[in-house]
Amino acid sequence: MAVSLDPAVLLTLAEDLPVALCIARMPGGERIYVNRAHERLAGPAGSLALCGRDGAPYPAARLPEARAVTERRTVIVDDLAIVRGDGARIAVRAIAWPAGSSRAHIAIAYLDVQRETAAEEARISAEHRLVRGQRLETVGALAANVAHELNNMVFGVKMIAADLALSEPDPGRREAIAEIDELTERSAVLTRSLLGFARRTGQRATIAGVNDAVAALRELLVHALTGVELTFALDASDHGAVLGDPAEIEDLVVHLALSARDAAHGASRVTIRTRDLAPPSEREPARVVLEVSDDGPAIAPARDDNVVDRAAPGVESIELGLEAVRASVAHLGGALEIEPGPDGRGLTLRIILRSPRRTPARTTRPPIADLPRGSGTILVIDDEQTIRRIVSNSLGALGYRTVEAANGSEAIEIYRGRHHEIRAVVLDMVMPGLTGRATYLALREIDPTIPVLLMSGHTMDEHVQEILDLGVRSFLSKPYSIGALARAMSDLLR
Repeated sequence: MAVSLDPAVLLTLAEDLPVALCIARMPGGERIYVNRAHERLAGPAGSLALCGRDGAPYPAARLPEARAVTERRTVIVDDLAIVRGDGARIAVRAIAWPAGSSRAHIAIAYLDVQRETAAEEARISAEHRLVRGQRLETVGALAANVAHELNNMVFGVKMIAADLALSEPDPGRREAIAEIDELTERSAVLTRSLLGFARRTGQRATIAGVNDAVAALRELLVHALTGVELTFALDASDHGAVLGDPAEIEDLVVHLALSARDAAHGASRVTIRTRDLAPPSEREPARVVLEVSDDGPAIAPARDDNVVDRAAPGVESIELGLEAVRASVAHLGGALEIEPGPDGRGLTLRIILRSPRRTPARTTRPPIADLPRGSGTILVIDDEQTIRRIVSNSLGALGYRTVEAANGSEAIEIYRGRHHEIRAVVLDMVMPGLTGRATYLALREIDPTIPVLLMSGHTMDEHVQEILDLGVRSFLSKPYSIGALARAMSDLLR
């Protein structure tokens, strides 16, 4: 049963409503009442206008009051925004209905849904990031498979070249073989980059030179950044020494350069620079800066997380590259900065890394004739027939005899029957069926003192370290040289 209320009571209730209420006389739309919530929504200027959530003009025929009059029913509109006199735009939900027995008036209530809208936008943004992450995960899985195959092929070429060099008397041909070895070294950089992108795990920090990484990749970068003048300014002292895995530093340089390439639409010059950066205080470590800058049209960073403006051309590939850069920078304990050019053109991608101020160790290659040699039988375990044969041939050239196993189960049977004559084992870490870890544990049950050299396409990381902690004595990252194999075997059997 309807209850009649005093008009003063009704007015008090309307004033105290938490939603903005407006009553207008129809058909002209003249406002005859607004409550306090409406006045607060309108702001100091006391005026407001309606538009779409994107700021575009809202069609008059679709306004809630117009539809309520035409359709003679309650209408709810969820895609409106109120623009106040001071320029602020507030997302609202509008409810309009014919009021009074004569239907000569329209009541409109506006609910401030700014927080609700922000939460929805955050949800959508999170979903987009999740999709990008899943896409990266898929690309990473593909990259891992490709990198594994490339790694085996590069390793094979490298070891075959080393075998040829052992027996080649002609100096000219030995020089050509050395060129093959250099080519495989540069190819190994690509496989390490792919593996680093595909498998983000904790790696053992050593001292790596950023200058050395850029110099080693110079030819690759020149080919990757075609169509622009590429210049280098490697001004950081002490080789740009930083704390980190050398392969991860190379991976970082590649992704940073490719991100700059994708951002440099219309650029004529790209500069890769390293320099020293003074620490903010005496107690903090010195720092090294690696930056890639171009003179193309500026791409402004977004307000959050240093993500470039999505309206910019090519931004999808830039963000994919920066995902990998961010992962490496975070692991290295560094910082990533994105800075538009001061004159409105160009973009600088800058990475700041900690420096131990010690020079990275330099590696030299002794002549093959000076490599340490040995004797005895070595068990070679790898699921790739080509890799088994190449490793066996290289060990044979160094004076060892070999027996091969295609998987962990076969290796265990061989070792159980011949462990008294087998001096050491060369074991691949990643194999179908029994993994390298499981195979080692089974071999150790037969002989707890078994000397094992572990091979992996990955650099030293937490998975490799886990197996080393179980008792494996030595580790080589493929592709390695015959010199590295000779020294590792000599140390293992010493």
